[in-house]
Amino acid sequence: MARNTSRATGRSLSSLAMIWSFTRRYPGQILVAALALLVAAAATSGIPIAFKLIIDKGFGEGGAPSDLSRWFHYLLLLVAVMAVATAVRFYFVTLLGERTVADIRRAVHRNLLRLSPAFFEENSPAEITSRITVDTTIIEQVVGTTASVALRNVILAISCTGIMFYLAPKLAGMMLLVIPLIIGPVSLLGRRVRTLSTRTQDRVADVGSITSEVLRAMKIVQAFGQEERESQRFSAAVGAVYATAKKRILLRSVLTATAILLMLGAIVLVIWQGAVDVAAGRMTGGTIGAFVLCGGLLGGAFGALSEVFGDLLRAAGASDRLNELLTAEPDIRAPATPTPLPAHATGALAFDHVTFRYPTRPDVSALTDFSLAVKPRERLAVVGPSGAGKTTLFQLAQRFYDPHSGRVLLDGVDLRNADPADIRERLAIVPQETVIFAASARDNLRYGNWGASDDQLWAAARDANAEEFLRGLPDGLDTFMGEGGARLSGGQRQRLAIARALLRDAPLLLLDEATSALDAESERLVQDALDRLMADRTTIVIAHRLATVRAADRIIVMDEGRIAEEGNHSELIAAGGLYARLARLQFDA
Repeated sequence: MARNTSRATGRSLSSLAMIWSFTRRYPGQILVAALALLVAAAATSGIPIAFKLIIDKGFGEGGAPSDLSRWFHYLLLLVAVMAVATAVRFYFVTLLGERTVADIRRAVHRNLLRLSPAFFEENSPAEITSRITVDTTIIEQVVGTTASVALRNVILAISCTGIMFYLAPKLAGMMLLVIPLIIGPVSLLGRRVRTLSTRTQDRVADVGSITSEVLRAMKIVQAFGQEERESQRFSAAVGAVYATAKKRILLRSVLTATAILLMLGAIVLVIWQGAVDVAAGRMTGGTIGAFVLCGGLLGGAFGALSEVFGDLLRAAGASDRLNELLTAEPDIRAPATPTPLPAHATGALAFDHVTFRYPTRPDVSALTDFSLAVKPRERLAVVGPSGAGKTTLFQLAQRFYDPHSGRVLLDGVDLRNADPADIRERLAIVPQETVIFAASARDNLRYGNWGASDDQLWAAARDANAEEFLRGLPDGLDTFMGEGGARLSGGQRQRLAIARALLRDAPLLLLDEATSALDAESERLVQDALDRLMADRTTIVIAHRLATVRAADRIIVMDEGRIAEEGNHSELIAAGGLYARLARLQFDA
């Protein structure tokens, strides 16, 4: 993931505004939680007054046992109100946190689905996953716990300060003088804590990236005996998390100790002065008792706020990272007034003097002044060495990217002027690396046409030579395929992808080496399915297999982003050029 090194120092708690934009969608829950919080804080603040009354009225001169009981009854009532209000606050605030996080996750995921492939080339999917999981968990804690604790302690601090001014204005004024001395160091330390919090989250994301990468490539890791190296790499990443977290924890400890020392130290000095006033008869025992209790509550509130401040800073860092995903804009989008594609779809595709460079390789042209016209219902084979630009044709045809110069046209319409969704409706693709989702066979097939009936699913499976193995699955179409189609062989996965493309029933078919790396029997079954799939539609095939190439109406040979040769199989073999050389090397022709 591209790091935004300035984000940690350039913002503070203002980054939490993104979280609030989601939380405020539930005003009813906020209102109930706020009322419960106010009631709980008021009840807590009333406890020192109750103790003053108990001491002055219950134990004072002329106090009767019945008076003492009455004041204790009031104290018990306050405790009961505080308990119920706290429970109500906890319920609604925790529920609010869960709802907020669910909404943020949905919004981030929805925006990710809009982004073009270029974004995921420059940003690690594993770290994006970490942001959606780890960072939202931090936010859930803040919304569901930390925020209400912070508000409760702020209200408690304000109310205790007011009560202290009511009880002993001189002592309270002395305390007020030391508040600026407390806020300054806490703010300075807090900014540093936030920087380290964001850095910790980035290091955690690195651990997730390494874990995901190694688990996906476990067979390669073990085959090449690199377990120890990967263990060391993972240990280094975990060590970086620990080192950064250690600094953050140390700084938060210093922050907490500083806040408590300054606040409680000031309270002790003020209470010392109050004790002198009591000894001199200028203040009652109940007043100093209530003042001490208020001071304790105030000190506890400031101590809790210093810890909460660290959590809020972590949430601000998480909010920053998630907001980057929420506000990311796709490079490829529909124009304000898209040009509609012709009602009669023929699948005619044209590249008109196209030059294109991938965002991650801006100095290398994948295509250079490339021109090609594919006729309706034509079978075009594209061959050439690796890196010649073959797959780039498919990327541009699906409008995952726009060319830097020139035009790509589908049925005569420049793809830049069309809605990408309309373009992709007219395309079906069978990729070289088949994508099978961790879902049922039914849902994997329905990706081609989500509204397809079971009869249509079985018909497509039959045409793709997939019916036999699908019917042999334990639960038929409802069988879970496993992650990446782990329950299927390579040939079965390819045939499932062909059935999916058949259900798409698109006028333009893109085949990206669909028979590569298959054994002879699987290749025959897949090739038979492909022949049925290619019937009556425009087809572009990236292929190295001789059978597919020979069946093409036309073959183009690409080299370094240009067309090096063009013709049918016999013509190109006779020409003795690049195609003939590739044929000798790859096809034993």
